[in-house]
Formats: sequence, structure tokens, C-alpha cells
Amino acid sequence: MKPKIIFFGSDQYASIVLKSLQKDKHFEIIKVITNRKDLLKVKLIKPQPDVGVLASFGAIVPEKVLNFPKKGILNIHPSLLPRYRGASPVQAAILNGDQQTGVTIIKLDEKVDHGPIVSQFTEEIRPNDTAEFLYQRLFTQGTEVLKTILPAYLEGRIEPKPQNHRFATYTKKLARENGKINWRKPGSYNERFIRAMSLWPGAWTLLSPPAGGFGGQAKRLKILKAHLKNKKLVLDTVQLEGKKPVTWKQFQEGYPETKIIK
Repeated sequence: MKPKIIFFGSDQYASIVLKSLQKDKHFEIIKVITNRKDLLKVKLIKPQPDVGVLASFGAIVPEKVLNFPKKGILNIHPSLLPRYRGASPVQAAILNGDQQTGVTIIKLDEKVDHGPIVSQFTEEIRPNDTAEFLYQRLFTQGTEVLKTILPAYLEGRIEPKPQNHRFATYTKKLARENGKINWRKPGSYNERFIRAMSLWPGAWTLLSPPAGGFGGQAKRLKILKAHLKNKKLVLDTVQLEGKKPVTWKQFQEGYPETKIIK
């Protein structure tokens, strides 16, 4: 019989995992949980699922739901746990200049990204990786590893190993204000910052209003792409709030009197 899976996920990266499992003839998805409200209905599901799979789910799973699937819930987390627990592990890895990251599949417990490790692998961080591209790659590869190890896990042939909690580090849920560029930082840092914040909230800075323009108010300018030249940050593509993306050269031609507030 096919293992019966309850799936937890709430964004485009969760969809990568879900679609792959749905296409695989070896597994059966019996229920998809996409939000906190749906969690209240989990224990009404029949038949009881063999295992849960969670990927990029925006809510804490209560203990009574953790224990509902026969073999618990496996979480695909895009970092080398116990490093970078929390909501923004890929952004943190890029921003910190790490050369590699990875995926850890854990059995969920009541604490965030705390459960024992079922499987783990590393992945290179490429020089031009943005958070979006790296998340896509990690969840795609993580799904393939999950499908490979899931039969052995369900048969009890894989014993989850506790994380070394002494080495745990944490990331936070990013807010819009976290995307503001600090121009006092080196160009190499801000180049990574732009790639790390590309998904959300976007790297941005404030512009001083030109004479008679912007209603006299500073405006937000998103930095969509940049590169380093002689260790200095060179802007490539920008987007003024309410406008379409343009090259930095086009922006300067259109707003010659506007300056970045540093």
C-alpha cells in the first residue's frame, strides 16, 4: 500500500514539494494543510496518515497535531541545522558570505527547528545566487532526498539523531525595515545584502526629493540588482516606488537631481 501523507505548506516553495509528491506514484497525499485555521481539523482526518511532510509552513504546529500521523511529521528545512533555525535561513547564509548551505530533514518536535535529524546534505552557494533561486534549488533537491529516504524511515530503518543544540543559531522573520541598505557597510556586504533580500523585503534606500518633485517627500528606491567592480558596489537595476524597474543609468537620466540618502 502507498504511504498516506498529510502535507503542510503555505507558499511557492511548499508547492515545489507538494507537486513532486503528488506526481510520484509511490505516495498518496490525503490532505493538504495551508494555514493555521486548517490545523484545527487535522485530527478529524480519516484514515490516519502514516506520516506528515512539512515544507515552508507559516504556522507553529501544536503538539496534538505533531503526534497525529503514525510516524510524526518530517520537516524539510533549508539549512544545515542546528545552524540557522527560524524563518530566513537562506537569506542569512547568503548575507554572511557562506560558501555552502544545505537541507536538513528533521522529525518535528514542539520547538522550532529543534527535532532530531533524519537526513542532511550540503549544497554550494553560487556567487550569483539570490535568496529566491537558492530556495528553489534547495526545496527541489530536498524533495528528491525526502522521497528516497521516506520508505526506509517508515519501515523504521532510519533512526533520527538529536541535533547538537549547543551550536544552534537563529534567524528571524524579516520585516520591510530589514531591507534598508546600510551604506556604511563595505560594497561586498551590500552586494550580498541585495541578493539575500531579493525575495522579501527587497533591498531599498531612500532618495532625497528633487526640486518640486516627490511632493517634497523622500521616496523609496529598490535595488534589484548590483555587482562589484574594484570592490565597489555598482547598481544595475532599480525600481522607484510606484514605477517599473529600469537600469541605474536610465534612472539617473530621468531623475538627475535626486540623490541617495546615506
